[in-house]
Amino acid sequence: MFKKQLTLLASVLALLIITLGSCKSKYEKLKASNDYAKKYQEAIKYYNKQDYNKALGLFEVLVERYRGRAEAEDLFYYYAFTNYKLKDYTAARYHFKTFADTYPSSTRAEECRFFSAYCYYLDSPIYSLDQDNTLKAIESLQLFINLYPKSDRVTEASKLIQNLRDKLETKAYANAKLYLTISDYQSAVIAFNNALRDYPDTKYGEEMEFLTIKAQYLYASHSREEKQEERYNLAVVYANQFNEKFPSSKYGNEAKGLIKDSERGAQYAKRIMAEAMNNYKLAEKLAKKDSVKTLPPSEKNQPQKIPY
Repeated sequence: MFKKQLTLLASVLALLIITLGSCKSKYEKLKASNDYAKKYQEAIKYYNKQDYNKALGLFEVLVERYRGRAEAEDLFYYYAFTNYKLKDYTAARYHFKTFADTYPSSTRAEECRFFSAYCYYLDSPIYSLDQDNTLKAIESLQLFINLYPKSDRVTEASKLIQNLRDKLETKAYANAKLYLTISDYQSAVIAFNNALRDYPDTKYGEEMEFLTIKAQYLYASHSREEKQEERYNLAVVYANQFNEKFPSSKYGNEAKGLIKDSERGAQYAKRIMAEAMNNYKLAEKLAKKDSVKTLPPSEKNQPQKIPY
C-alpha cells in the first residue's frame, strides 16, 4: 500500500515537472522565435495578467524591432510601465521621459512626463542620505507643472514637491545641528544661517535661530582673544534679533543669558587686548595661540568662564 502511494506521488511530481517544463519551453521558444507579431500579442497578455517579468522579457526583444513603426508608441508605453510595475524606477523614468520626448503630441505624453518625475520621487532616499534624486525630482515635477499647468495632476505634483522640500529642510536642519554637536561652531553658524535663508518658513525656524546664537557664542568663546570681541558682539546681535522676533519663546531666558555672557566676554577680550598693547610678554603669549582654541572632550560644548 505504501509503495503504491509513493508511486502515485512520484507520477504526480513527474507530471508537474513536465507541465512546468513545457510552459517554460513554450515561453522561451516564443522569445527566441521570429514571430514578432505573436511576441507583441503575448507580451500584452502577460502585462494584463500582471506577469511583468515575462512581459518585460518579450518587450525587450521587441523595442528595437518596432522602433519607428506605427506600433512603437503602444509598445514603448507598455515597456515603460512594465519597468515601473517591477519597481525598476531608474529604467522606468528613462523610458517614460523617452516616450514623452518622442511622442510629445500623444495623449499619453502628459502621463509619461508625470511618471518620469514620479519615479525620481520614489527613488528619493531618507533625508540623511545624498539628495541628488530629491533635487532631480523637484526639477522634473516643476517642469511637468510648467508644461501642463492645466493638468489634473498639478495639485499632486505640487504636494510631492512640498514633501521633497520638507525632506531637504530636515536635512539642512540636521546637518547644522551636527556641526554644533561635533563642536565645529563656525560651520554650525554658517549652516544655520544658510538653512534659514533657504527655508525662511521652516518649522525649525525658532530653534535654529536660537542655536545660531549658541553656536556663535561658543565660536567666540573658543577663539583667540583678538577675535573674541567681534564674535561675541555678533552673538549679541543674533540674540537681540531673536528676542525681537520671538518675544515669548521658550528659549527666551537662555537667549538673555547668552547676551549677558557675550557682553561680559566682549568686555574681557577688549581689556586683555588693551593690556597686550603695553605688555610684550602677554602679546607674545596671545600671538602663539591657535586661531580657535581646542578643549578636551570632557569640556566640549561647555562655554568658558569669563573672568570678572
